[in-house]
Amino acid sequence: MIRLLIAGAAVYVAYRITREIIDEVPDDFDPVPLPPPDDRKSLRRQSAAMGAEPQR
Repeated sequence: MIRLLIAGAAVYVAYRITREIIDEVPDDFDPVPLPPPDDRKSLRRQSAAMGAEPQR
């Protein structure tokens, strides 16, 4: 029973620490760059990188 209480307390502390770290990240943080607005260009670049011409 004591082990269960200790494990529960450890999980709760880890949860609170994680929530604090997440709350510190600014709201306007963008971890992934936005894709280019023109999908044709991105597909063309991807096909060229793979060594094949795009088929239209």
